[in-house]
Amino acid sequence: GIHAFSGSLGVPGVAGARYVSVEALKPQDSFIPRHNSSNEQEVKEMLSLTGYESVEALIDATVPTSIRREPLAMGKYTEPLSESDHLKNFKAMASKNKLYKTYLGMGYYGTHTPSVIVRNLLENPGWYTQYTPYQAEISQGRLESLLNFQTMITDLTAMPLSNSSLLDE
Repeated sequence: GIHAFSGSLGVPGVAGARYVSVEALKPQDSFIPRHNSSNEQEVKEMLSLTGYESVEALIDATVPTSIRREPLAMGKYTEPLSESDHLKNFKAMASKNKLYKTYLGMGYYGTHTPSVIVRNLLENPGWYTQYTPYQAEISQGRLESLLNFQTMITDLTAMPLSNSSLLDE
């Protein structure tokens, strides 16, 4: 039905009223109206051009049976949902997750970094730039720091190569 609401549009006989369809007030968050898919006429045209009676016949002719899969039985998840219903279900499912503290990338404990290393390597902005740092220049500075560290390790250990990473930064 149609219901009258007071508003700015004038209607003869009803001052300050405008009419709104009840259909317009229903939830509009279902996927189908928002999906850009082929309509029935376009499907018929496609089938006539390809020479098949139905989409199923087209699939039968083009998809080998050896790679087909039967539809998965997904219980309650096979029924279509509106976007708001899906979000409600998704939030309920996500609320079951348990958060645990991770210790990955937390660095080392009980170590001492000499102040000369801190001052000249870690705190020296000259490693990345002498002016406003841009991402590419910071990356270049980090690469140079890694190369210097690897060179120092190979010199100290007399090994032919070394490895380093900024994963713990």
